[in-house]
Amino acid sequence: MESGAISLFMSNVETIPGKSITRSLGLVTGSTVRAKHLGKDIFAGLKNLVGGELKQYTDLLNESRNEALQRMMMQAHGMGANGIVNIRFATSSVAAGASELFCYGTAVVVE
Repeated sequence: MESGAISLFMSNVETIPGKSITRSLGLVTGSTVRAKHLGKDIFAGLKNLVGGELKQYTDLLNESRNEALQRMMMQAHGMGANGIVNIRFATSSVAAGASELFCYGTAVVVE
């Protein structure tokens, strides 16, 4: 999906400032499972020795977060929502070297 194709009001609290929630449509979710790259792992191990940001992992996490968020937005849009409230993110280990990034919230209609 092209980034920005769906525009929704989104908030990590129970309301959207300046808007009134007229309907709650239920839970919406989005997730992605990503595995680490062996070459990046080797570089990250070396970087751990000297300290500093592990940019490759920061980039991977940002990509994962955006993908999960877009999937959640697509689900909310399909339900007829124009907003999502109480957005949260969670991670979990799925297998050795692979993790899931999961986001969830409540799809709403706002005016």
